[in-house]
Amino acid sequence: MVHSDNKGKTPLKTVLASSILGTTLEWYDFFLYSTAAATVFGPLFFSELSGLHATIAAFATFAAGFLARPLGGVFFGMLGDRLGRKLVLIITLLMVGVSTTLIGVLPTYSTIGYGAPLLLLLLRITQGLGAGAEYGGAVLIAAEYAPKGKRGLYAALPYTGVALGLLMSTGIFWVMSQLPQDDFMAWGWRIPFLLSIVVVAFGIFLRFRLSETPVFEQLAKEGKTVRLPLMDILKSHKRELFCAWGARLGESSANYIFEAFVIVYVTTQLGLEKSIVLTALLAAAALQIVTVPLFAALSDRIGRKPVYMAGALLTGLFVFPFFWLLDTKSPTLIWMAVIFSAAITKTMMVSAQPAWLVELFDARVRFTGFALAREVPTPIGGGLAPLAATVLLALGDGNPVYVSWYVLGLMSVVLIALAFAPETYKREL
Repeated sequence: MVHSDNKGKTPLKTVLASSILGTTLEWYDFFLYSTAAATVFGPLFFSELSGLHATIAAFATFAAGFLARPLGGVFFGMLGDRLGRKLVLIITLLMVGVSTTLIGVLPTYSTIGYGAPLLLLLLRITQGLGAGAEYGGAVLIAAEYAPKGKRGLYAALPYTGVALGLLMSTGIFWVMSQLPQDDFMAWGWRIPFLLSIVVVAFGIFLRFRLSETPVFEQLAKEGKTVRLPLMDILKSHKRELFCAWGARLGESSANYIFEAFVIVYVTTQLGLEKSIVLTALLAAAALQIVTVPLFAALSDRIGRKPVYMAGALLTGLFVFPFFWLLDTKSPTLIWMAVIFSAAITKTMMVSAQPAWLVELFDARVRFTGFALAREVPTPIGGGLAPLAATVLLALGDGNPVYVSWYVLGLMSVVLIALAFAPETYKREL
């Protein structure tokens, strides 16, 4: 039986810093790319198209990263189960970080024509492949090093990198956008991408100092690593996988509705300034740095399922009041709605999820299982949920009632999946 007592191993502060830093870089890239796709990539890389069509083309490259994530997650997950967690963590950090940096030096369409959007697409796909396993690896190494009774807390701490990545990317992009427009379009937009190399350098320094996790070291010592972990999961872990997909699909969809679709609703449907909702989202992100560890620690005491299910239940119950508060057009009430949904109800699910996914799968196939469970629903939840919500809003002639019922349906999927799933918080790794 393996216990992560960490004796003679990497200091826990180094493990956590390495895990959080990698996730911060992953989501720094995510938010930075989405902001650039909405503002500068269209005219710079797709200038032969009209304004709206250029923006659509830019967002298509953004979507390509989502589609690449499951492939990267499965491939590098299998590599992590065969060769070790540390190796994959180094590779994925380099893939995400170097690709982000190279975007900052890309020639534009006016310089090399169609080669510019092609190179942008290739770098975005590379980012997606690396990101598909980056978060899973960060969670696994934190969980497999965690002291007894604190696995939920340690496994969830990498998620605080999501909030840090949002705050960093938004802040740096805002500073550069204060330049004169010509300077910003010529070179200012490149600086945030180039700065990612600093995070990469520090992250690689930390990850080379990591020792392999005690769990994987024991597997390797006893010759229990699996040659084809994907086949093992599909044969022996079907129940766990389907339950994880259901729980993950609902959570991911709610995430993008409360944090992406809400921008469309407030600005397009209500006609309010974007700054109102963006400021609320930034405040929610900052608060997540507190609420994520809080709810994760609670899952260590009472179990993963109660916290996850409470988050799903509160999300479903709050969705109708959520839109009622938005419809008041009061900045204060909008702030309350966004912060409560993004930093409390949804965060209860994402806080319990990392350790639960780690514990669902045997150590021999854990990296592959985590990647499959988390990344396969990502293109559906991340890509289709905001689109579905927008269509439902149009069908309701601007009334969000259909969107609210859609969220209720998603939370029902989460609750059903969790009802059939095992409780795992007392399992040994």
